[in-house]
Parts: sequence; structure tokens; C-alpha cells
Amino acid sequence: QVQLVESGGGLVQAGGSLRLSCAASGRTFSRNAVGWFRQAPGKEREFVGTTIWSGGNTYYADAVKGRFTISRDNAKNTWYLQMNSLKPEDTAVYYCAAATSAGYYTKPGSYDYWGQGTQVTVSS
Repeated sequence: QVQLVESGGGLVQAGGSLRLSCAASGRTFSRNAVGWFRQAPGKEREFVGTTIWSGGNTYYADAVKGRFTISRDNAKNTWYLQMNSLKPEDTAVYYCAAATSAGYYTKPGSYDYWGQGTQVTVSS
């Protein structure tokens, strides 16, 4: 049973930074897509960024490009979302996700495993 556990959300002022973590258990990832999504109240879940666990390119949504960075720690089976220069419009529940296949997936339906979500609130 694969479990993804997120941490690191919270309340931050505009211009601040947060780092989200996603710790995976139940399997070791290799050539799997891992990513981050977010969902604001009343809106659909939207793509934030994705990469391949074993290495490769990283792709980001235009709204976060240049401000957010995905990284990973193989030894801890954990990946991260570093969020800098946060804006009030970044306020959402953030989810990590993993797919059973390799690819650069931007649609939620392409992912097989999901974290429980962590709230990020950016005040103006």
C-alpha cells in the first residue's frame, strides 16, 4: 500500500517562502512521475509542477515558474516543493502525487497516488 504524507503547509505573508514535503512509503520510486497540484476553494485541482523521480526535466505551470522548485531526496523517498515569493493567489490546498509510469503529466487523472493535502494560506 503506497502512502504519501505531506507536511509543511501554513500561513505566510505575501513575499514569504514555504517548503512542502511529500514522504512516500510502501514502495521505492524510480522511473515514476511525481508532481504537485493545488486546489483553491470553488476551483478545480490545477497542475503546479512535475518531474521524473529518477531524474530528468522538471516542468512548472506558468503561474509558478521562477518561484517554485521541485526537488527530491532519494534516501528519504521524499520530494519537496520550495515556494518563494508567495502571492495571495497561491492560497490553496496543495497535493503531492505519484504515477506508476514515467512521463511529464499535467492532468490529475494521470496520477495514481495522492497525499492528503496541506493548506497553504498567503496573506496580503
